[in-house]
Amino acid sequence: MKYLLGLVLGLIAISCDTDPKLVVLSGQALGTGYQVQFYADERFEVSQKFDSTIAAINKSMSTYQPDSDISKINAGNTTVVVDAMFKEVLALSRKVYQATNGYYDPTVGILVNAYGFGPGKPLKQLDSTTLDSLKAYVGLDKIKISEEGKIIKDDKSVYLDFNSIAKGYCIDRIGAMLEENGVEHYLIELGGELLAHGKNLSKDQAWRVGIENINAPVTDRDYTEAVSLENKGMAGSGNYRKFRVDSVTGQRYVHTVNPLTGLAEKSDVLSSTVIAKTCAEADAYATAFMALGFERSKQVLEQADAIDAYLLYTQSEGDSVQVYMSTKFQEYLIPAN
Repeated sequence: MKYLLGLVLGLIAISCDTDPKLVVLSGQALGTGYQVQFYADERFEVSQKFDSTIAAINKSMSTYQPDSDISKINAGNTTVVVDAMFKEVLALSRKVYQATNGYYDPTVGILVNAYGFGPGKPLKQLDSTTLDSLKAYVGLDKIKISEEGKIIKDDKSVYLDFNSIAKGYCIDRIGAMLEENGVEHYLIELGGELLAHGKNLSKDQAWRVGIENINAPVTDRDYTEAVSLENKGMAGSGNYRKFRVDSVTGQRYVHTVNPLTGLAEKSDVLSSTVIAKTCAEADAYATAFMALGFERSKQVLEQADAIDAYLLYTQSEGDSVQVYMSTKFQEYLIPAN
């Protein structure tokens, strides 16, 4: 799963000058690398503002933080008044839930935990009877929010999990923080999720990023396509590396759980890369397409507003990998350098 954790960044002092200077922050987080590039001509304490942004999001919606609002709600606390960020993520989740006919659903968390992709231990037995009982608690229509900002659940066992959207939302909030401090040109990348704003001033062009080659080894990743991004978010999802094998049964479970069937098994979509106005929206749709499968994903894309996708899929087991691009995705592609 996509874990929502904090970024630890060093204090960067930006010297004042006539022209904006490029600042690059990089390191390891979430078991993967991150890099933030931005241009600024005024001094501000980046680390303090990064830390406060991450801390606020963790406090609101990290299922790995026991005292977060979402963890308290999942534990049955009905007195929690959620913040504006929680409301925004819930509203966007509901929008994608409706657009995908329920294939994107944050209440799938109870199944995610059962398969061992969440903060708890996996269930020892996952037969059809167990799955049917768990599916009774899945469905975003089982969650409501009161005028006071309290979450109302149809059943106390309904479990909210925003990990499939929160990393993208976190990147969006980092971008908002940079803009609040006068930064107009930046590229944020964390675990393959991206948000680009303005331009790469050093090259006087839009920011250029890549779509990962799923056949490349983990230790030597490369890219199949180059993409030009400006004022857009991009996120990807795939089951080619993210899976768990049950040590007792030998059953292989992929990290994408189908909310409608309750099954953690791969569809014919091997990976999805989505470009949208925000990284959070791209993040959610990228997850949804993995569960939807190829044909249903195409139908969603035909009706989606300002959502474009690059899908790798197979028509049947053992077939060669095929590429599908939505109508406007081609416009983002550029020749690889």
